[in-house]
Order: sequence, then C-alpha cells, then structure tokens
Amino acid sequence: MSNQNLPILYIKAGCPWCHEALSFFSGQGIDLDIQDVNKSAKYMSDMVTLTGQTKTPTFSFDDFVVADFDVSEFLAALKESPQIRQRLGIKE
Repeated sequence: MSNQNLPILYIKAGCPWCHEALSFFSGQGIDLDIQDVNKSAKYMSDMVTLTGQTKTPTFSFDDFVVADFDVSEFLAALKESPQIRQRLGIKE
C-alpha cells in the first residue's frame, strides 16, 4: 500500500511523547506514514511548513493537523472532528 493516503506522524527518535503516540496508534490498529524529522531535512521542512513549529509528535491527515501533542490532547482535538475519528476507526 502506498503511504500517500496514510496519516503522517512526524516524530523524533527518543521523544517520550512520540513513543506514547506510536503506542496509541499501534493499539488502535492505525497504519501511519512515520517521518523522523531528525533523519530527514525534508521531513522537518514539511512539518515546519505545515505547522510553523518544530515540535513532535505532529499528526497530519488531510486537513486535520495536531502539532506537539500528547495522546489526551490528540483525543481532545479529535472530538472536534468526528468524521476524522470515524475515518481513522478510533473508538470513543
């Protein structure tokens, strides 16, 4: 499957919030295009262009973007976008 239609999760290796996010998405069975911004200047540039900041984790799926979050902040943002929650298959 092409990564083109997958949600993107920008991470930094060793980031505890990134590890928490990866565990959460894995537990939900969500496939991601994982982009480590410390390993690729292009990934960092893409994330900064998208969000105007350099902090991770940052999640992007269509027009739904959550930057510099922990899982509870991600879930709070997701409550404002029930159609994205449904498309991702995240349980309430």
